[in-house]
Amino acid sequence: MTTGPTRWIMHLDMDAFYAAVEQRDNPALRGVPVVVGALPGGRGVVATCSYEARRFGIHSAMPIQEAHRRCPHAVYLRPRMAHYLEVARRIRAVMATCTPVVEPISIDEAFLDVSGLGHLVGPPEVIGRQIKAAIRDAVDLTASVGIGPNRLVAKIASDFGKPDGLVVVPPEQVLDFLGGQPVAILRGVGRRTLPLLERLGLRTVADLRRLSLTQLQAQVGPRAATSLYQQARGIASDRVGERAARQSLSKETTFGVDVTDPQVLRDTLRALAAEVAAAARQENIAGRTVTLKIRFCGFETHTRQRRLPRHSDDARTLFAAAWSLYEAGHWQGKPVRLIGLGIADLGTPEPVQPDLFDGAAERPVDNDRERRLTVAVDRIHARFGVGALHRGLSATDPVDPARGLDETLKCPK
Repeated sequence: MTTGPTRWIMHLDMDAFYAAVEQRDNPALRGVPVVVGALPGGRGVVATCSYEARRFGIHSAMPIQEAHRRCPHAVYLRPRMAHYLEVARRIRAVMATCTPVVEPISIDEAFLDVSGLGHLVGPPEVIGRQIKAAIRDAVDLTASVGIGPNRLVAKIASDFGKPDGLVVVPPEQVLDFLGGQPVAILRGVGRRTLPLLERLGLRTVADLRRLSLTQLQAQVGPRAATSLYQQARGIASDRVGERAARQSLSKETTFGVDVTDPQVLRDTLRALAAEVAAAARQENIAGRTVTLKIRFCGFETHTRQRRLPRHSDDARTLFAAAWSLYEAGHWQGKPVRLIGLGIADLGTPEPVQPDLFDGAAERPVDNDRERRLTVAVDRIHARFGVGALHRGLSATDPVDPARGLDETLKCPK
C-alpha cells in the first residue's frame, strides 16, 4: 500500500486582534488590560480583550457591565472596524506571499495549504516561523500558528500555542496530541452536549475514544456521534481554498440588560449600520436587501427585511431601512435582548440617480462628492473610532421630532 505526500494545513490566528492593534497604536496601552467593545455605563458586550484583561476572567461576548465589575481599571475602547479591516488586508497580503491557497475564515484568522513547500522553504516549523516573522515585520503584531495534516488538527494546534505560538503536529502524533485535549475543543460540543459527555465521565478526547460509534449514537444522536467519533480520531477535511462567495454581511449587539429605551436602540442600530457599511466598502460590495434582527427575552427572535431601490453601501440608507422595520414591528416598549442589522442580495454599489419627475431632481446628486465624503469619514473612523464622527440625516431620512435634523456631519461633544 502506498501513501501520497504528507498534507500540511496551517491555521493562522491573530492574537487578541482588536486589542492588539490598539496596544500597537498606543504604546501606553501595552501591558495594560484593554477591552474593546461597548463602554462601561452603557450597554453591549466585549468584542475582544487583551491577554492582560483575560487574567481577570474577561472574555468575548461578556456583558460590558460584568467586565467592568471584574476589572474597573481596564482601558475600555470602542471598536475601529475600518482600521482593523485595513490591518487585516495587509496581513492577508503577507499570507498570499507564502502560498496561493489561502482561505480566510474571519477578519483575523485563515487556513493555508502549505503542502509541497518543503523543497522551496523548508519543513513546517520553518514555514511557520517565516510567516509569523513576515506578519510581525508588516504590521507589528503577533500571530499563533498551528500546522497539521488537516483543518481540525491545525486549528486546535494554533489555539494550544496561544499567544504567539507555533505548534506543528505530524500525522504520527495526531492521536497523542488530541488525546489529552478536553472534549470541549471539538466542534459540536457546546452548552448542551458538554454536560452530557461529562456526566458520562468523558472529559478528554481520549475518554471519548473509548465509546464505540453505536454507543455515541445512543447518547447524542447519529449525526453528532459521527462527527465526534471522527474528530476524536483526528479524521477531518484537509481541503483549503477560496470560500464560497459571500451571501450576506451582518453585525449584531447583545445587551447585558434588556433595553426598552428607543434612543438606545436607535443609536445602536446607527452604529451597526456604520460598521456594516464600512465592511461592505472594504469588500467593494453593497446590499439590496436590509435585514433587521431583534431578540426579546426567552429567545423570542424576529427578522424583518426590506428591499432597497438599488444596491447600497451607505450607512444612512441602511440605518433608515432598519429603523423603519423596527417601527413597523410595533415593538416599542418591549424589552430587547439583541438587535442586529445585515445586508443580503449583494452586488456592487450603484450611483444614486435623481428622479426626473421629482422636484428634488433640481438638485442632482453629486455621487463623486458623496463617495469622497464617505471615504473621508471612513478614514476618520479608522483612526479615531466609529463614534468619532457620523454622517447626519438628510431631509429624506426618518427624523425623531424631539431631536430635529442633524448637521451634515456631526461630532460628539
